[in-house]
Amino acid sequence: MKLPSFLRKRKVSRNRILWIFIGVAIFVLIFTLGILPMVEATRRMKEEIALKRKVLLKYSEFLQKRKTVEEELGRVQKRYEEVQQRLLPGETPQLSAANLQEVLKKLLEKNGMTIRSFRILEPKDVSMYKRISIHIDFNPVNNLLSLVQFIHDIEHHDKELMISEMDLLVPNPRMPNTIQGSFVISGLVKMNQTKEKERGR
Repeated sequence: MKLPSFLRKRKVSRNRILWIFIGVAIFVLIFTLGILPMVEATRRMKEEIALKRKVLLKYSEFLQKRKTVEEELGRVQKRYEEVQQRLLPGETPQLSAANLQEVLKKLLEKNGMTIRSFRILEPKDVSMYKRISIHIDFNPVNNLLSLVQFIHDIEHHDKELMISEMDLLVPNPRMPNTIQGSFVISGLVKMNQTKEKERGR
């Protein structure tokens, strides 16, 4: 028995609706289980990459700053070592004064000058250093260039030496090139070093 035409159409419509429903269900399933996780994973990956990029930039900046700081520390350390090398050696002010006296004797001899007297003065605190000073009287010098060279040698010595006082006179006006006088010459020694040695006694 043949179904009426309107029933056959309804059956075809139901089949079509069923297939459409199945298609929609499969699409939703694929979208939910496949596409959405993939989109979410891509989003998370992008966020993670952006975060890692920020971390890398921060780390790079840190390394650059660290390099600059290390270079600056290196310069400071080098300068500190240079300053330490220019200080007078000696574990006590007396030993430092003896070393300074030896340096001055050599410079005087080098420039053909002779000493009348040496006197070690009382050490003085200067910031984080002690200033060790020696008063020297020298015999008349016939050669002005020798005296000038001696002063130059003091001012350009490896150690940090300075002329604190200078008293020069011409004993005989008829011999203006003959000069005699005195100097107070000073050097520096690290104060902590001398204090530690004094405490240890």
